Amino acid sequence: MNSKRNRLKKLTLTSLILGCLFIVITICIETNHIAWFDNAVISAVQGLESPWLTKVMKFFTFIGSSLMATLLSVVAFFFLMVVLKHRRELILFLVSVGGSELWNIILKNWFQRQRPHTHRLIEISGFSFPSGHSMAAFALYGTLTFLLWRHISSFAWRMVMIAAGVALTALIGISRIYLGVHYPSDVLGGYLASATWLMISIALFERYWRHPKNRM
Repeated sequence: MNSKRNRLKKLTLTSLILGCLFIVITICIETNHIAWFDNAVISAVQGLESPWLTKVMKFFTFIGSSLMATLLSVVAFFFLMVVLKHRRELILFLVSVGGSELWNIILKNWFQRQRPHTHRLIEISGFSFPSGHSMAAFALYGTLTFLLWRHISSFAWRMVMIAAGVALTALIGISRIYLGVHYPSDVLGGYLASATWLMISIALFERYWRHPKNRM
């Protein structure tokens, strides 16, 4: 019982910290105090442009697309529901991934930040902040990592799983900067917004869904 309370306290504190950092990012964007950061990162990332790297970045931006996120979600849904029969974990997956997508739509329409007018390698419409690809990737791979962690006992495989999730999420975000369709602060804001929601979702899972008959 005490360990459960401690987990909930840590999750709540983490979500508050991440949420505050997201608010800081939004204030910096609104007051234009983050332009130096955006310009510096864009210059560094787009300065690496080459034909082969462009193909790589287009691949990772495709991996983070709505189509791929939907396909992976269907596979995860099937695995959790049919193979493992972990219906409570399925609730967490749906709340975390689906909620992150909903939050992205709300936040984009709230802030209505225009996309950068820098060198673009692909064309895309819609508002810029926060990055939808970044939010979707963090929610999807973050949730899968959390759920798989609970069923993998090997330390080595846990580290491989975490490294793969972090690498995929980071490369998807970087690809959006490289291709010129997002500011770095869009990507960072997307990570923070999605991480905040993920922590809240996991806290709800720990509190209500993991062991519903043993609530505090």
